Amino acid sequence: MSESIKIDIWSDIACPWCYIGKRKFETGAAAFAEKAGADAPDVTIEYHSYELAPDTPVDFDGSEIDFLSTHKGMPADQVKGMLDNVAGIARATGLDYNFDTLKHTNTVKAHQLLHYAKTHGKQVEAKERLLKAYFTEGRHVGRIEDVADLAAEIGLDRDDVIRSLSADEHLDAVRADQALGQAYGIQGVPFFVIDGKYGVSGAQEAETFAQVLDQVWTEREAAHA
Repeated sequence: MSESIKIDIWSDIACPWCYIGKRKFETGAAAFAEKAGADAPDVTIEYHSYELAPDTPVDFDGSEIDFLSTHKGMPADQVKGMLDNVAGIARATGLDYNFDTLKHTNTVKAHQLLHYAKTHGKQVEAKERLLKAYFTEGRHVGRIEDVADLAAEIGLDRDDVIRSLSADEHLDAVRADQALGQAYGIQGVPFFVIDGKYGVSGAQEAETFAQVLDQVWTEREAAHA
């Protein structure tokens, strides 16, 4: 088997397109693996922190429509139409978004959990759990106790997570991710860096991700021929 292909993904837990992009990438990676067969390289994923609205309070008093109307200066009806459209696209990828129960919040503690989870080999699981909690279950992902509850559900030590988040143990790693994203010129998420050389911006179709992975693999095979 070839050396694994590394995927670095900048995203935010509060980004609806990031969850959609996650599913589309997973579908594309599966299609690539099926096409490549037994010789397919592993695809390893690392998530990097990006905050869409770092000034958001932990306990925002209002709905998602309220937040976006204020934050983007858009009429509420227009925001509702936009969210309905996004929810429809999410459904097409198998995701059940529920904007009516979504609790808008600051995501910096959730990002710290992703770095904590990475040190315990559970970052991908943590990312999925946080996104599902936020977009489909109406769970709070901004407060330490709530984030720790979600961490425990994927097998992490709840008390140690509380200790880590309370001490901002991984805040420097979050800021380092953000600085690297700025250095790359990333201005929106999701943003995928594939094998350190190809950048894919946005929640592209699964076929696009499959094609890029195939291109990387083909180039590697040619280089070693």
